[in-house]
Amino acid sequence: MMTAFRDVARNPLALAGSVTVGLLVLVAVLAPLLAPYDPSAIDASLILTAPSEEHVFGTDELGRDVASRMIYGARISLSVGFVAVGISVIIGCIVGALAGYYGGWVDALAMRFTDIMLCFPTFFLILAVIAFLQPSIWNIMIVIGVTSWMGVARLVRAEFLSLKEREFVLAARSQGIGDGRIILRHILPNAMAPVYVSAILGVAGAVLLESGLSFLGLGVQPPTPSWGNILTAGKDNIEIAWWLSVFPGLAILLTVLAYNLLGEGIRDAFDPRLRVGRGAKS
Repeated sequence: MMTAFRDVARNPLALAGSVTVGLLVLVAVLAPLLAPYDPSAIDASLILTAPSEEHVFGTDELGRDVASRMIYGARISLSVGFVAVGISVIIGCIVGALAGYYGGWVDALAMRFTDIMLCFPTFFLILAVIAFLQPSIWNIMIVIGVTSWMGVARLVRAEFLSLKEREFVLAARSQGIGDGRIILRHILPNAMAPVYVSAILGVAGAVLLESGLSFLGLGVQPPTPSWGNILTAGKDNIEIAWWLSVFPGLAILLTVLAYNLLGEGIRDAFDPRLRVGRGAKS
């Protein structure tokens, strides 16, 4: 594990991604301290004011400070990403572990259900579910998590199929250790490396999904600030208020890029073939 962290630190792109992710998390946590204004404060005299010293990112159609709303929007977007990915990882680990460990009809049933879920376009499946629910941040988190576990399940299943025949698992069985403890204590910790990568990349996807849903009016509802609903205001005023589209769009781009760079760096660090190649070159 420490070797993998050192490899990430030596990768300039992965290091840039990790630093950016750290700064975004810090901004989200310290939002009340960093935001210069109340993100919900309306001032009719400042409607659609261009970026200036007082309002670095300008104001929106209600005179609210865009910089403050984006800072609080980082908290919403990252919360959705973390919680949604947490839900998907839990479901995926359960399904993949049971399928890979027990095999047979359990594996067939679990994987056929996974295949069925993969047949549905994720974004349109989420739209269909949200249409029956009241749009809210918690519903968005749950729906994204429940509809994005399939990749994790496949990764965990593949790892379990490889690990369940290893000597340490056979030794645990010979000592009479139960299946539950073998799965949780012996196999699952050794199967988590690809899950870490999938989870980090999944946060980027969840942030993008939440922004898209909020942009369509089906995600986080105003006046709660979200990068997606700030973009919606930008769409309505694109000809006279460019800053409402540019700044939240750049924030989404930077966040997704940072998580992708970090995920790719961690994947390379955990890949033994790449590590052997680097060792041979050195």
